[in-house]
Amino acid sequence: MDISKRHFIGKLGILTAGATVIPFSQAEIALKPQRREGSEQHRYAMLIDLRRCIGCQSCTVSCTIENATPEGAFRTTVNQYQVAVQGSDAVTNVLLPRLCNHCDSPPCVPVCPVQATFQRKDGIVVIDNKRCVGCAYCVQACPYDARFINHETQTADKCTFCTHRLEAGLLPACVESCVGGARIIGDMKDPHSQLSRMLAEHQDEVKVLKPENNTHPHVFYLGLDAHFVSPLASQAQPSLWQEVQQWHP
Repeated sequence: MDISKRHFIGKLGILTAGATVIPFSQAEIALKPQRREGSEQHRYAMLIDLRRCIGCQSCTVSCTIENATPEGAFRTTVNQYQVAVQGSDAVTNVLLPRLCNHCDSPPCVPVCPVQATFQRKDGIVVIDNKRCVGCAYCVQACPYDARFINHETQTADKCTFCTHRLEAGLLPACVESCVGGARIIGDMKDPHSQLSRMLAEHQDEVKVLKPENNTHPHVFYLGLDAHFVSPLASQAQPSLWQEVQQWHP
């Protein structure tokens, strides 16, 4: 067992052995790590153009191969919803690619008791698997259901925008394999990047998932129906998790 994991488990014992009122701060566990690694000169984000997505799942397959995720676990996938068309008996399929949103205010970071989950200076949220103890606090904290516990490593897992590829000058596996060119990765601090230009051109059409959570996601969607963004009037939960009853083509 890694020294950081032994340290955490020992401190956790302090918290659970009849002294649950002791705050984490007294157990010397910092909950808000500083951004580290990467460069402040960049702010990476992704735009998904749903007008070009054909639901082929090549992004899912290439990500699985690139990152060696265990069977049945995915860092990214394309969800398919069958919804009713307003004013008609017809139904249509709606595609929604999903992955970590690399938020500017990621709720997964402050809940990590060992600082295994942290945000890089370029905005990418990553996991230090050498520190992670598999407590799954971050999995529960993520409002986008974008994390899972890797049953092979027993640590948290998720999309990292393929930082190892970005640092080598390559595109993330999902972007490179997208046959429709629906996924665009880029640097928001570079006004000449394709991402920046598309965000500026379509600023009134670009949406994010669950904006009411104020996590400031940096995965943007073009062509996303409002039903997948705002809460339904008749439902307590955001419509992302509900069956969409009406579709406005």
